Amino acid sequence: MLRVAVVGSGPSGVYAAQTLVQQREVPGVRVDVLDRLPAPYGLVRYGVAPDHEKIKSLQGSLRTVLEDERIRFLGNVEVGGPRLTAERLLELYHAVVYCVGAARDRLLGIPGEELAGVHSATAFVAWYSGHPDAVGEAFDLPGVGSAVVVGAGNVAVDVTRMLARGEPELSPTDMPQPALGALAHSGVKSVSMVARRGPSQGKFTTKELRELGTLPGVAAVVDPAELALDPAYADPAEAEALPAVARRNLEVLRGWAGQDPGEALRRIALRFYLRPVEVLAGRGGRVAAVRFERTAPDGRGGVVGTGAYEDVEAQLVLRSVGYQGVPLPGLPFDPVRATVPHAAGRVLREGRASVGEYVAGWIKRGPTGVIGTNRPCAKETASSLLQDAAVLARRELPGDPLDALRAAGLHPVEWPGWLAIEAAEADLGRSLGRRSVKIPDWPGLLGAANAGA
Repeated sequence: MLRVAVVGSGPSGVYAAQTLVQQREVPGVRVDVLDRLPAPYGLVRYGVAPDHEKIKSLQGSLRTVLEDERIRFLGNVEVGGPRLTAERLLELYHAVVYCVGAARDRLLGIPGEELAGVHSATAFVAWYSGHPDAVGEAFDLPGVGSAVVVGAGNVAVDVTRMLARGEPELSPTDMPQPALGALAHSGVKSVSMVARRGPSQGKFTTKELRELGTLPGVAAVVDPAELALDPAYADPAEAEALPAVARRNLEVLRGWAGQDPGEALRRIALRFYLRPVEVLAGRGGRVAAVRFERTAPDGRGGVVGTGAYEDVEAQLVLRSVGYQGVPLPGLPFDPVRATVPHAAGRVLREGRASVGEYVAGWIKRGPTGVIGTNRPCAKETASSLLQDAAVLARRELPGDPLDALRAAGLHPVEWPGWLAIEAAEADLGRSLGRRSVKIPDWPGLLGAANAGA
């Protein structure tokens, strides 16, 4: 029997586990899916916006995989800490597949970024998604009239939408009660989503972009002069050469150009060709505005500064300019690519494949693609592992890894514990007159898991 540990229970980890147990070439594969959190599903639970129920329904598919009798979920297990090093984990399993994602957001690298009121979109998403590490985050939304979101991807669109939504649309979601209360009493009337390049280069998908124009009581507006700076907007031939998504995005934005916000309760302004250069302080050392430099196309797909500047008022700034992988203790790391060096998923140490160590997901390829991109990525890694199975299986293991984890002082949350968390969240929702509501803190999650188990 080949025993494999998969570190991370998000889509890449679950897809890797699924591929390993469903293939027929190597019989008898058993997989333990380990996660630092007591709850599974990774970014599907803690990164997908709570109002995107269709995407969040993917949890049902992941759940089916994790309920396979050949797969065991072990939450509340941190790999890389003093109790469970990468070296020790490999002693307990024939192979380890790391699917740990990209946990750190990129900085803007401009003066004033440390001011109160400036946050990463990652922290904001974690807060309204109920991630237990974000329980201490504080967003003074009642004191915010204008917000700036820097970025032009789907995460930027998500946080912009969440700032503009009202309580009636958020209450049916599984958003934690404290976050719902803060958003319900938000003072935000204007959100500016700002990109340094043009609309044809936006990284958002059309469905997410179009949704900004359908929010109740919200007007989405675009400055026609900024759209006109994009060669693909003005020239049909240039537009025809764009990918289909970019062409559709331009058509959506064209429909919003110059739109009168009228009596809308809130306003979303999509701004283009503006590069942040400084966050400006107001009273009490809090952010008061963001200074942007106007940019222009350079003819090679990039932009150049023009020397013209504009200050955009903001009491809240969220940066959403990408993610980076972080080193995992005990694994090699490429600081330039912010990934683990690998060959078809095999971890490379000093240029040579490390027997029994593999990677999949963002830590393998960087923060690219959508959820579905993780499936072929995980399949490639699983294929490499299975090709090595004959060599890996020669090594005798000390016994059930679960016993070793407990002996090391870890307290794994098994599947019944997770089901108990689910039940507790359903009970919490009923007590609040809502549907299932996330428990947003470590003591609450572990208390529910232990009580159920």
